[in-house]
Amino acid sequence: MSVNTRAFEPADTEAVVALWEACGLTRPWNDPRADIARKLRVQPELFRVAVDDSTGDTVGSVMAGYDGHRGWAYYLATAPTHRGRGIAAALMREVEGMLEELGCPKSQLMVRNDNVEALSFYDRLNYEIADVRVLGRRLIED
Repeated sequence: MSVNTRAFEPADTEAVVALWEACGLTRPWNDPRADIARKLRVQPELFRVAVDDSTGDTVGSVMAGYDGHRGWAYYLATAPTHRGRGIAAALMREVEGMLEELGCPKSQLMVRNDNVEALSFYDRLNYEIADVRVLGRRLIED
């Protein structure tokens, strides 16, 4: 099996949303299509997908951004049928390299506390738990 990564294209939308749903990344209060539309307006080159060359299926994604201070990664996903093959690690290395090229000094991400599998994965990539509290305030209702 060969998997290649590339920039997200609008035609990937439904496959990526299905991937996020299969991976449990979507939430009722976040419209994934609206998230994609917003991302395509800001640093779209930092939205990457992994495609299985043999089937053409979208089997991975990551959405990253750089705010001038820190880089952030969101929606890292690997299709359940393709886990354990290094796809997520490859996607993270790719966006980390792109962030570094932009001059980004640090990459950060958020993981739900109960997602032990993801926390273990990021530990293997040398991400550390930061002693901070994430606060949020909704500005736009989807």
